[in-house]
Amino acid sequence: MKVIICGAGQVGWQIARHLASEHNDVTVVDSNPDLVRRATDTLDVQGVAGFASYPDVLLRAGARDADMVIAATHSDEVNMVICQVAHSIFGVTRKIARLRAQSYLEAIYSDLYKSDHMPIDVVISPEREVAEAALQRIAAPSTFDTEYFLGGRVQLLGIHLDEDCPVLNTPLRQLTDLFSTLRAVVVGVRREGRLFTPSAEDQLFAGDQVYVCAQCEDVERTLGIFGKPARKQERVVIIGAGNVGLAVAKALENTPVRVRVIERDRAMAERAADELERTIVLHGDGMDVDVLTEASVDRADAVICVTDDDKVNLLAAVRAKTAGCRMTIALINDPTMASLMGPLDIDAYINPRATTVSSILRHIRHGRVRGVYSIGDAEAEVIEAQVLSTSPISGKPIRDIDFPEGALVGAIQRGEEVFKPVGSTRILEGDIVILFALTADVPEVERLLQVSIDFF
Repeated sequence: MKVIICGAGQVGWQIARHLASEHNDVTVVDSNPDLVRRATDTLDVQGVAGFASYPDVLLRAGARDADMVIAATHSDEVNMVICQVAHSIFGVTRKIARLRAQSYLEAIYSDLYKSDHMPIDVVISPEREVAEAALQRIAAPSTFDTEYFLGGRVQLLGIHLDEDCPVLNTPLRQLTDLFSTLRAVVVGVRREGRLFTPSAEDQLFAGDQVYVCAQCEDVERTLGIFGKPARKQERVVIIGAGNVGLAVAKALENTPVRVRVIERDRAMAERAADELERTIVLHGDGMDVDVLTEASVDRADAVICVTDDDKVNLLAAVRAKTAGCRMTIALINDPTMASLMGPLDIDAYINPRATTVSSILRHIRHGRVRGVYSIGDAEAEVIEAQVLSTSPISGKPIRDIDFPEGALVGAIQRGEEVFKPVGSTRILEGDIVILFALTADVPEVERLLQVSIDFF
């Protein structure tokens, strides 16, 4: 498939890396020649330096025979014009645009994106994706990462194992025997910075970060087994009243959770106070100890730091934890700062670029692939896909399927039933499977599913 990616920042680069690794014809366009050079030097892609909204630049990028354009520049308006030009002049069949401004996302304006108006097939909102990720972190406070699959019936849990975890030094096979009725599967382990898929003989150690696919009814029991008792969230403090903080606060107003918002900018604080009904909004600096005390962070179950400054989010989270908050979540744009989470005792972080990449991949992978979630810094993917009759895995027991070493089945849905896979489980046509796969093994997994991203 021929894809043009407009914008060579972190999101564009990550999408290019994914698609190029799967042997697609990828061209990256950016007005910054240095970013284009970085992409062409490190990835198997072509590059064009220039403004992607200009027809001659898209022509040089190969728009006449492109299958898809992904507009991921920093400007909403440029992204919209790119899609319009790609549609009107070159007839590109599929166009994805990243839009940040909330006004463009209001449901009452949805007609704007019809083919005879502004022809955008898929609109991606980073702020909404990040707000949803924050809400999921709050819903599973003992995890550092979480995502839902199979219509909310299966949850991926990222769990950090502490010294008091009761199942340390126990082979996973033995865990299966001890908790035979537990509908959960350990699909990934990160140890000393390296992510891998475990075998039945592998043991878990303190300091490991494990990814577990668990049916939602068994999430609380799963967390307890790994030494993370479920906690009810009653008080939440949000630092930052931008689009993300405001979206999270609005969502929490529909729950019994009591919320307080801290915002340094007076105009933004006033806007938040006007738009929120049950939430207390404080005008002040989220790193100021007196302001944090006024917000009662010492009694808060969670503090979510979502300003537009990574360093402020990190320091505010540290201050809140020092003041007695039980859980802190920080918004981090720079993925290299993720390594600071442990030393700073920050419980979870949200990477807007990773959430945006996951969302774009979800819409790129068509055919029977129903969902994709990117793990870490594009280290792995969790794929939700329906099994076709032509798939090499259809009709075979899992133990007889030649899955790559970096892939594991986490859950299966057959009709209305969701169940935990074991070696003898036979995968049938029509089953929906949840697969964890290291990035290098994604192409082979898609081959086994007989689905690739050029299946339209």
